[in-house]
Amino acid sequence: MTVISILSVPVAVNAEHEGKVQILLLGDSTTEGSIPRKLKPKGPHLEQVLEQLLAAEGDLPACHVINSSLSGEYIKRLFDSKRYDRAAAKLPGLDYIFIRYGLNDRARRENFTENFPKDFHQLLARLREDHPNALLIPMTVIPFANEADSKTINDLVFDVAKKENLEVFDIYPRYAEELKKGQNMLTYRRYPLSKVPEKYHALVKPFVIGGNVVVMANELDPILGDLPGWYSDRHPNLAGYNVIADETAAYMAKLLRAKQSKTEKKQ
Repeated sequence: MTVISILSVPVAVNAEHEGKVQILLLGDSTTEGSIPRKLKPKGPHLEQVLEQLLAAEGDLPACHVINSSLSGEYIKRLFDSKRYDRAAAKLPGLDYIFIRYGLNDRARRENFTENFPKDFHQLLARLREDHPNALLIPMTVIPFANEADSKTINDLVFDVAKKENLEVFDIYPRYAEELKKGQNMLTYRRYPLSKVPEKYHALVKPFVIGGNVVVMANELDPILGDLPGWYSDRHPNLAGYNVIADETAAYMAKLLRAKQSKTEKKQ
């Protein structure tokens, strides 16, 4: 994991690494970014870009970002699989925890509207128990399903946060605004090779992963873009994750500067 150090006004933090604010990202595939990591292993990926953007501000403490997210995960699975205990419970010195679930919960959790809030409250309670000094930050989901389904999920997130007296980091509007510049600009292409006309198989061979043609962005769109379902995978590509990183960095910068201001007033 890349760690970036910069000169800054000291901020009191409970840090795993001396002088570095510890930030945990907890979520599903839209936080993990498994396909972009396969296509471009050296990145930079979400957690690295977030570190770099915060460092670029020049007046903030150095930050270490831990991305502990998993494709297909929903909150109940996070607990049932024991991944929470392995990957989150014992992380030392966490200062900020961003939590972004809901997409898989809606698809896979029975009685979603009843159980998702219960699961979210349970997760927040465990995080408070294991990381009492961390600020918990529930997030809305990015545009992935249709707008109505996204609103259903996000309304529940806001309701949980209100009951927990927590502020929601609403990533949805920024991501939706960026999509207006090109509805497929922020997603990768993942398409079954079996559905690609055979005459193109030699062309797409360098892009085949596990029986699918996988492309980070739009380079094959002029040739294959008319195939039914070519744009159906809505997971973020690196551009999509950079939108998330940029908005998260802006949100984090406000929190860190507010904390700096309080620290300076006490001195």
